[in-house]
Amino acid sequence: MTGVFLQVRLDSSRLPRKALLPLGGNTVIEQAMAALSSVKADVFALVTDKESLSELRPLAERWGFEVFPGPRDDVLDRYCLAAKRFGVDHIIRATGDNPLVSGLLANRILEEHLEEGADYSGFLGIPLGTGVEVLKTTSLFRARREAVDTYEREHVSPFLYHRPDQFKIYRPRAPKEFLAQDTRVTLDTEENYQFILDIYDDLYHGRSIGIEELHRYLNQELPVKGKVC
Repeated sequence: MTGVFLQVRLDSSRLPRKALLPLGGNTVIEQAMAALSSVKADVFALVTDKESLSELRPLAERWGFEVFPGPRDDVLDRYCLAAKRFGVDHIIRATGDNPLVSGLLANRILEEHLEEGADYSGFLGIPLGTGVEVLKTTSLFRARREAVDTYEREHVSPFLYHRPDQFKIYRPRAPKEFLAQDTRVTLDTEENYQFILDIYDDLYHGRSIGIEELHRYLNQELPVKGKVC
């Protein structure tokens, strides 16, 4: 069993409630859910905190996502509790500040992760905000038992990739047609939001923006407009 777990809460310090900002006729978090709906998974869930649950639940239900509330700051524990709740063996981890996440790249790294028998997988070299991480659940349970560092509990995956001698870490360079490692399309600030709005104004036509289309746009537009956020 494989689960898409989309991590989100509404009290971001830099850009509060960014997941609910309008984007392409929906909200940021809905665009992320729409993009991830093409992933070949058995379970789709928003993993959030109790404080955000009431506002996020109607949006999740609209897109066919489950909702799982867990600890606010111990996100590693939140993921492990969700993994137990849904009975998944592998987790595709995405975050709610990435409305341009690529379903195509998620499917590709999931396939390679399973072929490699990896504990942790993720592409290198793609635009920040388009990728996902794939995690083996049993390895995450070990991280939950052993991690004591606050950073490693807040950010879920570092316990694994900081220990390549103990876990099989698979981080291949992405196919060359998707490489754009110096660009960012993740949402942390108002400036990022304006940049993503520009992308949606130019590319969005009622369906998720594909990575190929986004890649062509970034290669063409960034040198001209200087929009590296």
